[in-house]
Formats: sequence, structure tokens, C-alpha cells
Amino acid sequence: MGHILKLAFVIITVFIAYQISKLYETPPIPKLEDTWWGPRDPSKEDISIQPFIIDISDSVLKDLQHRLANARPLTPPLEGVQHQYGINTKLLNNIIDFWRTKYNWREREKFLNQFPQFKVSVQGLRIHYIHVKPSNPGGLKVLPLLLLHGWPGSVREFYGLIPLLTKPRAGQDFVFEVIVPSLPGYGFSEAAVRPGLGAIEMSVVFKNFMKRLGLEKYYIHGGDWGAIIVQHMAALFPEQIEGVHSSMCSVNSFLANVKLLVGSIYPPLIISKECEKKIYPLSSFFSNLMLEMGYMHLQATKPDTVGVGLNDSPVGLAAYILEKFITWTNSEWKNLEDGGLTKKFTYTDLLDNVMIYWVTGSITTSARLYSETFNKAQMSLGVDGIPVTVPSACARFPNEIAIQPSIILKEKYHNLVHLSDYPDGGHFAAFELPKVMAEDIFTATEKMRSFNITQT
Repeated sequence: MGHILKLAFVIITVFIAYQISKLYETPPIPKLEDTWWGPRDPSKEDISIQPFIIDISDSVLKDLQHRLANARPLTPPLEGVQHQYGINTKLLNNIIDFWRTKYNWREREKFLNQFPQFKVSVQGLRIHYIHVKPSNPGGLKVLPLLLLHGWPGSVREFYGLIPLLTKPRAGQDFVFEVIVPSLPGYGFSEAAVRPGLGAIEMSVVFKNFMKRLGLEKYYIHGGDWGAIIVQHMAALFPEQIEGVHSSMCSVNSFLANVKLLVGSIYPPLIISKECEKKIYPLSSFFSNLMLEMGYMHLQATKPDTVGVGLNDSPVGLAAYILEKFITWTNSEWKNLEDGGLTKKFTYTDLLDNVMIYWVTGSITTSARLYSETFNKAQMSLGVDGIPVTVPSACARFPNEIAIQPSIILKEKYHNLVHLSDYPDGGHFAAFELPKVMAEDIFTATEKMRSFNITQT
């Protein structure tokens, strides 16, 4: 009997060791096709780069004014409630009144057109983008930098950041040439006409997009969906990526969740004292996550249904989007009467972003990215398990919905050369704190360049 128990123990031990070893296996890089996502005949597609100017017709603006002026009365909030049930309709009424009487789209159109803009067809999609080069780089090295936004954002998030990145800085021997596209299906970029364009496929589109622009090697930055897409680009196409910077670094793995669970017993095992309260207790962390993720389930399952109402009602669209700028900038702002919106933004800034969704009618196609990404087909590609080996940088802001400790981030980012923690800032950090973000990108890029030099 003793020999049988010993044999059973050995078999179980070997099995457990085998299962643990599988957790550390790197999946193969999947073969990803250059799928044609557009509605036109590939043989007849014009792939030349064309200048673009935002110029919305008067009929669209008149229709908007009519809808705002004739919107149904909003349901009053409950007594003593601010934004705990979603955006407070007292605040929303104030914003809609400002939108209807004081917001001037023609003036904002000039603002949005301040940077050179273009469109180019990539895999059948006419991609809109901003392309700004430094006006007087002198003898400085000019580094291409791709900036990617997310949902419910747009290229508008980067308008404060672009001038800071393209202007030479004291003590730096480089400056950036900045490329800022609208994601497919967002804003002025064309949407796919067939299923399957998830975040992984978008990484292919943007790799080909940069190649179309004549850029073979470049740096990348992203937040929200942009962070996920640049992470995929860095993992799948390391030959093109000089370095990746993200304001939402994340690792989605079994081991990451195990480490989080172990840390709940003794947090110093995985995280510094300064960051401990951002994650623990896990009950509070996951409670807030559940509170803010309801929209995600909706958009991952029924994007077209929710899109109907949002695309038909500018008031509904504003409510849906602006609520995120309250609780995702600072979760405590849900307890403020004004939602804290004017602490970091202006109504004009925020409505610029809402308007980009409204005048392009892109809220439905933007929401589809959730459905196209959170599914079995995407998971089966195993991209989450492929490490990022290019030099990487993560900027962590305390009011981001979810952050992860470095011991977890290093599972994915094998050469994490820069990790910064800031005392202020949330999910829309580039929009909220452009100077802080610019400083972090410059500092991180200097470290990434040094890393690349040591590898040659």
C-alpha cells in the first residue's frame, strides 16, 4: 500500500508540475491575415493619401439643434442623489442648455482643423488621421510616435498633448513626429462592413497603416482601447516597434489573478505600500469594477441595440458618454453635484468629443469593438500570452479604473524600463493632464532609446 501511495503522490506531483509549466508556455504567434474590411472592390481602391478637413453640413447642425430643442423632459433625479444612478439630469440639463445656446460648432471646427489631417485606405478602410511634424527640429532626431485613443474618446483627447510632443525640449536630443488616427468605426474613420475586426485585427490594420505612411520603425502610445491595441502591436510586430508607452498597462492571465489573490492575504508580497489601497481590499476593487463595467457587457453583447437610441438622441448620447468622464476621471466625483467635470475639463472640451460621435454617426460602430474583441475567436488566438519584448513604459494614474502592480506587469512586459506613479489623474490622462503625459512620454522614450542601444 505504501508503494501505491508513493506512486500516486509522484503522479499527482508530476501532473501539477506539468500544469504549472503550461502556464509559463508562450503560445505561438498566430497567422493574421490582411483582411479586407471595407465595402469597395479591392482592385479599384484608391490607396493614395488624401488631405482631409472637417466640414459638417448645415443640415446636420440644424437637425442637431432641432433635436436638442425638442428633446423630451428628463426624469428628475431621486432625492439626495448625485450621480450614483448614472448622470444626474439636473447637471445634464445644464450641459444640454450650454450645448444648445453657447457651444459654437463652426468655431470648434476651426479648432479641430488646426492640425494637418488626412485619410488613407488600409485594408479597405479609409482611416482618418492627424499628422504633425516638428516645425523646427534643428539637429534633433525626429521620432515617429503613433497615438491611439479609446472609447468613449477620440482624437480630441490628444489636442493638448500634440504641441507638447512636437516641440523641442531642453535637455532632449529628440522630438516627436506625431500620428494620431481615429480607430476604425470611430469618428471620421470608416467602419468595417463585415464581422471580425477586434483589437487584435486592429493591431494589424495600424501596422499596415504606418507602413502605408512610409514608417517602418516607430514608437507607440495608447490609452483604453488604444492601450490594448498598442500592446498587441508590440507583442506581434516587435520588428516595427521601437518602444511602447501606455497609460493603461494590463495583464490578462491566470497567474496574474493568482498573484492578486495571494496579495490580498499579504499585500507587500506583490505591491508597495503606496499603491496598496488602489487594489486592496479586493472586495472594494471588484465592487467598483462591477459598478463601472455594466456598459461593457451591453456593448460586448448587443452593441447595435444600444446604438439605435444613442445615435438617434443627442441628449442620450451626451448622457452616456459624459457619465464616463465623471466616474472614470475620479470615482468619488459621483458624489458631487456638478460631477467634478469642470475641475479638469470645460463643457466645450467635452462636447467636442461628443460632437465627433454625433456628426459622424459612429457610436454604434465604435461600440462594436467590444463585441468583436470579447469573444472566443479572439481568446483562441492566444495573443494575451505572448510577451512584449520591446522596451516598455507604463504610466499609472491613481484614479484609473484598474491598475496592476509591477510584479504582474512584468509577466507581460519583459523589458519594462519605465514605471511611473502619479498623485493625480484618471482614465483620460492625456486629455486631463497633457503636460504630465508629455513629460512621461519623453522620459520613457529616453530610457527606451538607451535600452535599444544596449541591445545593438
